[in-house]
Amino acid sequence: MLNLADLSRLKGFRFPRSVIGYAVWAYHRFALSLRDVEDLLAARGITVSYETIRDWVTRFGSQFAAKIRRDRPRPADKWHLDEVVVPIKGRKHWLWRAVDANGDVLDILVQSRRNKDAAKRFFRKLFRRWGEPRVLITDKLRSYAAAKSEIAPGIEHRQHKGINNLAEASHRHTRRREKIMGRFKSPGQAQRFLSVHDQTAALFRPKRHRLSAKSYRHSRAAAFEIWHDYTDDLAA
Repeated sequence: MLNLADLSRLKGFRFPRSVIGYAVWAYHRFALSLRDVEDLLAARGITVSYETIRDWVTRFGSQFAAKIRRDRPRPADKWHLDEVVVPIKGRKHWLWRAVDANGDVLDILVQSRRNKDAAKRFFRKLFRRWGEPRVLITDKLRSYAAAKSEIAPGIEHRQHKGINNLAEASHRHTRRREKIMGRFKSPGQAQRFLSVHDQTAALFRPKRHRLSAKSYRHSRAAAFEIWHDYTDDLAA
């Protein structure tokens, strides 16, 4: 993952692309703080401040996420949607998340409301990127049904809390990172971070319990190779 022999650099940056790519990967792949990533790099002889790592994560994370989305196969035709409260500066915000039947996160949207208009915005964002699914599975929040009836009345809609555990379980990693980060600082910061975090997870968490050891090692090696290619394509 970290190839110190690769000294190719982005214009205006002191450190090689491989170092930048490794820092962004480590921060989003594991439950690490910026200072933890700083220590990981220091252990490898690379002295860089956590403020610089923060800049790399903010500047380049969205590029990695966009490339992962671009190259992902089409999602399953059954989607699970859920929303969870995210406190930001003393105010309630709502994190809307959609996952497909395989448990891979399709997209997220941080909003200040939990009503029909908010659901419509989330539906439009999903449909623009992935098209329309065959089935939507949600909890019993009425906003989902109201929004779907206006935007996509032909989609089958199942509302039952007991069958939406897949989406609810996907929030666990968010809660873990939220705690490490000392809560999100703004809706924009939460949106930027989670958009990259969830796509990185889609690439590097290939449902290990469903794979043999050999298949998992192959999947992991392929993910590393893909990340390396994305690192080579970074643009300033």
